[in-house]
Amino acid sequence: MPQLVKGGKWVYGWVIVGRGRELPIPPDAWYEYGFCVGDVVMFVPGSQRSGGFALCHARLLAGAAVRLQKRALAQGCIAEPGMVSLPPEVAVRPGDCLLAVRGSGRGLGFVAQGPIFQEALGHPELVCFDPP
Repeated sequence: MPQLVKGGKWVYGWVIVGRGRELPIPPDAWYEYGFCVGDVVMFVPGSQRSGGFALCHARLLAGAAVRLQKRALAQGCIAEPGMVSLPPEVAVRPGDCLLAVRGSGRGLGFVAQGPIFQEALGHPELVCFDPP
């Protein structure tokens, strides 16, 4: 997993939103965040600067500040290994390309814009994860 700039975030690579709004979760992130089939997950909006969202275990948000819990866009369930279906509340379209980044210990980040996204565009070595 590369770090694009010294002191910057670590990235897993690009992910493409599938035709049915399914989103691949990079294998390294799947294991690092401990996702499992059947997990209830929350979709929390990203910052205004980077857009996108974070994918968080519902059990991790249960211990978070009420402010963070209230920010959640939607809830979902992981139905198959390495893949999550995006609810309509998450503002992405099939074919959108997002940058998967190591977020906080609470969630996996999917960045849609901003400086880290722009930096990643200049790194052709980044892996791209397409839905099946």
